[in-house]
Amino acid sequence: MSQLDLTLLLEKMTLEEKTAQLMQLATPFYKGAKDSGEITGPLEQLNIDEKHVRNSGSVLGASGSENIMNIQKTYLDESRLGIPLLFMSDIVHGYKTIFPVPLAIGCSWDLELAEKSAEVAAREAAVSGVHVTFAPMVDLVRDPRWGRVMESTGEDSHLNSEFARAFVRGFQGKDLTNDYEKVAACVKHFAAYGAAEGGRDYNTVDMSERELRETYLPAYKAALDEGCEMVMTAFNTVDGIPASGNKPLMRDLLRGEWGFDGVLISDWGAIKEMIPHGVAEDEREAALKSIEAGVDVEMMTSTYVHHLQQLVSENYITEEIINEAVLRILKLKDKLGLFENPYRGANPVLENEIVLCNHHRETARLLAQKSSVLLKNDSVLPLQKDQKVALIGPFAESEDILGPWSWLGSFDEAVTLKNGISSKLKESNLHSSKGCDVESWTEKEIEMAINTANEADVIVLALGEHSEMSGEAGCRADIRLPLAQLKLVEKIKELNKPVVTVLFNGRPLDLHGVIEESDAVLEAWYPGTEGGNAIADLLFGDANPSGRLAMSFPHSMGQVPVYYNHFNTGRPKGAPDAQIRYVSQYLDVPNEPMFPFGYGLSYSSFAYYDATISTDVMKEEIEISVTVENTSERVGEEVVQLYVRDISGEVVRPMKELKDFKKVELKQGEARKITFILNEKQLRYHHADLTYKSDAGAFRAYIGSNSRDVIELPFQLVK
Repeated sequence: MSQLDLTLLLEKMTLEEKTAQLMQLATPFYKGAKDSGEITGPLEQLNIDEKHVRNSGSVLGASGSENIMNIQKTYLDESRLGIPLLFMSDIVHGYKTIFPVPLAIGCSWDLELAEKSAEVAAREAAVSGVHVTFAPMVDLVRDPRWGRVMESTGEDSHLNSEFARAFVRGFQGKDLTNDYEKVAACVKHFAAYGAAEGGRDYNTVDMSERELRETYLPAYKAALDEGCEMVMTAFNTVDGIPASGNKPLMRDLLRGEWGFDGVLISDWGAIKEMIPHGVAEDEREAALKSIEAGVDVEMMTSTYVHHLQQLVSENYITEEIINEAVLRILKLKDKLGLFENPYRGANPVLENEIVLCNHHRETARLLAQKSSVLLKNDSVLPLQKDQKVALIGPFAESEDILGPWSWLGSFDEAVTLKNGISSKLKESNLHSSKGCDVESWTEKEIEMAINTANEADVIVLALGEHSEMSGEAGCRADIRLPLAQLKLVEKIKELNKPVVTVLFNGRPLDLHGVIEESDAVLEAWYPGTEGGNAIADLLFGDANPSGRLAMSFPHSMGQVPVYYNHFNTGRPKGAPDAQIRYVSQYLDVPNEPMFPFGYGLSYSSFAYYDATISTDVMKEEIEISVTVENTSERVGEEVVQLYVRDISGEVVRPMKELKDFKKVELKQGEARKITFILNEKQLRYHHADLTYKSDAGAFRAYIGSNSRDVIELPFQLVK
């Protein structure tokens, strides 16, 4: 439809129909839904009736092409103006084919494969009738206590921004209107949700505007620059105002300064939650503040339908502000082609062929391989296929490896670790025993595990968090493995046999009690549908570990938050003139993380040498190079990382900042010169007055295999 046609359609709508168009309800509210059932209770709770449902604009959480087509048809049969519904769902790291959780994908440092994962998810979702995914989540996270860290790609602004772009490209493609295998993306949670105090979900966020712009906003902006169609508000406050009613953040910055004219949607119930936040006395005030902030769609509360009409009649707002919101929604529906084809890509026949097909499984297996991070290896990996292996632990045969946001993922279709290892060994060479549950144990379970382990050449311990221990509202003050598992590790180690630990979890952990007792540790995260096969490939050397941490692992919970790009202090530990005591330090643990950002091992080994800089005086750009050599006997991938430090800024600058990276495959014995172009724009930052510019002066470039192990190259920026 043309802009004129959409405007004419808007003019035909009553104010009641307009306000209902701004409401999003869950699937069971709609006639024709396979899971509709009895909804009297939910209707009463929201104080809405069938008329509100009949005029609503979008549906949350529907799945399956026949189901969605039936809801759409039933809805349109009763619609006065024939405005189709938008169907939106949480397709975070896969629809039915589940990929590793986003934090794991971040550890792949593989943008092409990340884009492919979103492309597969979009294809499965679109053919199943979904129009919009609530992804990517690009919240920068420095606190592993927060449950939703698993949904982020880590602690670095640049890396998060690159993945944000990749995911949007994968979900939306180049022609969202005509490509029915794509879905609209919704970047979330705007803004700074990952900075919640204490790592506690929904909690307060409080920081300077300079820090917000410098560190937390870039990934959202990157997603929008890539064409992301929607934005979701965060649950938290920003500068004392809940995001869903934050006019300076949403109306002034997002819509004004950034020019975003797409659809802005609240998170579940977030508009009404302004009442307990303490910035709205009642639902009426919450609706007023949210619509004034520019929020178009209210998810699963009903303040708009009950109060916007009255607010117009009493001249608190104009009808024009509602028209703007409705028009943005109509434009998205038109862009998706729903007025011409309200069923869009939904196709039951193709759905059966495409969803969870072998090709998609192969992609999931490859990404799970590349997302796993080898943290330790004392010459015990890779395993040999003639070894006798004891597989011990609560995740030995567990199907709970998909992660908290695997909405439609099926445990029955997940490849367990035992299944994966079984494909590598003779049946007589593999024996398994649970040993303990995730959070509990019995003497009998441990005894059975010890008996199983006694017969083996090597022990593989499968440990971790069950999926309810992370994800939304899955925050933990103690980020060690549960005591039951630590006891199991202790008992198994007493057998004096090689121990390989595989970790299934959604956050960086305090690994004391595991790391020192294991000969090798592989961080597998929640690896998805093909997890067992992918991990077995890595354990037996059929794949070579190439993952690198997108988030630091602490030595202790007391360090948290601990991250690589921190500021220095006036009394830094290790300074040449520093006193032993009166410096910024802990007395009982190091300042540094146990495993730093960018860290990861491989079965290959790499040497860095001949680092050069084209000139030590930069005017517009310089060239930084290093030779990387594979010094091992097998092909491997290395992530070459470039960092920069501004030695003297107008405001304090981080000790290091990632500026670029390249993932390269090197054959055995191959040496290759890796070159980066660093330009003046990459040296800019937000000054005290929030201007964005660089300063002339001294800089240091660092190039290496992670944020800690680097070669230093000084240079000067002149203007």
